[in-house]
Amino acid sequence: MLGGCGLTVAHAQTAPVPAPAQSAVQTIPGMPPVIDPHNIYSETRPSNIAPEVAKDLPRIYVPNLRSADVSVIDPATMTVVDRFPVGKSPQHVVPSWDLRTLWVTNNAEGTTNGSLTPIDPRTGKPGQAIPVDDPYNMYFTPDGKEAIVVAEARKRLDFRDPHTMELHTSVETPECKGVNHAEFSIDGRYAIFTCEFGGMLAKVDTVNHKLIGYLKLTGGGMPQDILASPDAKTFYVADMHADGVFTVDGDTFTQTGFIHTGVGTHGIYPSRDGKFMYVANRGSHKIHGPPHSKDGNVSVIDFATNQVVKTWPIPGGGSPDMGNVSADGKLLWLSGRFDDVVYAIDTDTGAMKIIPVGAEPHGLTVWPQPGRYSIGHTGILR
Repeated sequence: MLGGCGLTVAHAQTAPVPAPAQSAVQTIPGMPPVIDPHNIYSETRPSNIAPEVAKDLPRIYVPNLRSADVSVIDPATMTVVDRFPVGKSPQHVVPSWDLRTLWVTNNAEGTTNGSLTPIDPRTGKPGQAIPVDDPYNMYFTPDGKEAIVVAEARKRLDFRDPHTMELHTSVETPECKGVNHAEFSIDGRYAIFTCEFGGMLAKVDTVNHKLIGYLKLTGGGMPQDILASPDAKTFYVADMHADGVFTVDGDTFTQTGFIHTGVGTHGIYPSRDGKFMYVANRGSHKIHGPPHSKDGNVSVIDFATNQVVKTWPIPGGGSPDMGNVSADGKLLWLSGRFDDVVYAIDTDTGAMKIIPVGAEPHGLTVWPQPGRYSIGHTGILR
């Protein structure tokens, strides 16, 4: 038992747990159906852009942590075409569940002046910010009924109205130091959050708003982004100190393996065809690392084999961090966290273009994207 809260801490196991054959998925009420239980990314193919989303401006929105603004890149010209101020310490640009608003999470590090700045994707312009406590990151329950504001410094998850951001309820995660990134189960009943400064994961009941328990990872110490496999049976956890990706069975909440990638493993994103996973290795174990790191690169993992099949170096060194894939799947866009740039990486060859932006770019998003709805972060769509 841990901290008197009645929760069991599961210590990592290394043997995989067999799962029963997947049939029709019984999702939580209001959640769109799972079209292909073998590929939760099936509806994010290039041809599946919603009609209203197709009318939005093609842009890359880059939150710059230290300059407190957003750089806007036109992917057609590979140039910054706009830049506007937002709140203090913008961390991520998060597409809303209904795909009609892009939210900048300004968590105002070290203060209580956090806010969310809405961006209209049709015009690319920001609206009036909404005061919200410590929004480091944000997700949406798969039924679209609530936003989950990840209050990292407070060790808390705030369930809010997805439009007004009025607070509904909070889930405390007292042992989850540095709670920040999340992924949902295939049926939407639970989410697994990473605890950056606790070396563990937290499993949360998204329907009943309860903390289920913790899983301490082995051999790591700084878990970052988390992503589900196409069949959603495996959760991949990037760990910046372990220099690779842990695999976890979400249902049994056990560690099942590890894939070495590179130094400072950080962000992970699926390819449009659901066959590969792009892994950003930031090139440093430090929160504030050096620019032009020779260890900064991108690994490509084959979902079918869990093997690294390609490694793309950053010319001159770099610090690839967070981002997403273009709608057509041809470019992987990543922020260069310690180099004040953005990388546009060809997903066939690994060739890249480097675009200067503001100071310390972080969780950029690519828009528009194909899919029916967003579960948050930098645009994880289903």
